[in-house]
Amino acid sequence: MPSGTIWKGSIHFGDSHVPVKLHSAVKQERIQFHLLHRSDRVRLHQQMICAYENIPVPAEDQIKGFEVEEGKYLIVDPEELELTTPESSRMIEVHEFVKSGQISPLFLDHTYYLEPDSDIKAPGYSELAELLRGMDAAGICTWTMRKRSYLGALQASGRMLRLCTMRYADEVLTAASLELQEIDVSEKELKIGSDLINQLTAPFEPRKFVNEHQQRLQKLIDTKARGEKVVLLRPRTLRPTPPDELLQALEASLKKAA
Repeated sequence: MPSGTIWKGSIHFGDSHVPVKLHSAVKQERIQFHLLHRSDRVRLHQQMICAYENIPVPAEDQIKGFEVEEGKYLIVDPEELELTTPESSRMIEVHEFVKSGQISPLFLDHTYYLEPDSDIKAPGYSELAELLRGMDAAGICTWTMRKRSYLGALQASGRMLRLCTMRYADEVLTAASLELQEIDVSEKELKIGSDLINQLTAPFEPRKFVNEHQQRLQKLIDTKARGEKVVLLRPRTLRPTPPDELLQALEASLKKAA
C-alpha cells in the first residue's frame, strides 16, 4: 500500500498539464538501536563540541563555514544560503523523451508513484501512461520539492506513472576508473558457466528473498527479551577461488545445480 501524499504538482510537456499526487514507492524497515550510558542505561544525546575549548556549543552559537584551505573557513550566513534555494514550484517539467533502455540503472535513485490528482479530475494521465509504455519511453524532467531541485525520469509501470530521481552525470563514476585487468577465459569455462546460469534461471519473484540480517537481529532481540543466553558463533570465512581453479569450481557448481 503506497504512503500518503507527500507532494502535489503537475506534469508539463508541450502544451499539456497532468495534475498528479506523489507517493513514495519504497520504505525502509530497519531495526534501530540507541546508544546508552553503560552504567545507568540512559539514552545518550549528541552534542556539538568545540575542538579548541572542548565545551558544548549551543545551537545559537553555531555557524556554517566552507573550508577553503586547511584550518581556514569561509563563513556563510543563513540569509545567504536562502539565496541559493530554488524557487518554489508545482511543475514537473519534461524536457525531452528518451528510450527507457538508454538510462543506466546507475543514474536512478529514489522511486515515487504518481497518482492522478482526483481533486482536479486529472486529464491525460491514462493517455500519458499508455504512450510511455507503448513507446518504451521515459521523460527526462526536473522539479522542485521541499526546497530542493531534482532531476528525474518519468516512466510508465503498467497503467501507473512513476517518477525516479536521477543522479547527475558528475555523480556517477565510470567503470574505467576501476582499471580492471584483462583476464583470459576459455571456451570451456564459458560453456560451463552459461550452462550453470541457464539451470539457475527462473522468473524474478522478489518475495522469495528476505532480509536475513534483519531476521537474525529480531531473533537476537527476542532471545534476549526472554532472558535466554545468546550463543556466540565464530563467523565462517570463504576462500576466494584462484583463477587456475575456476574451471573445477564451475564444474562442481554445475553438478550441484543439476
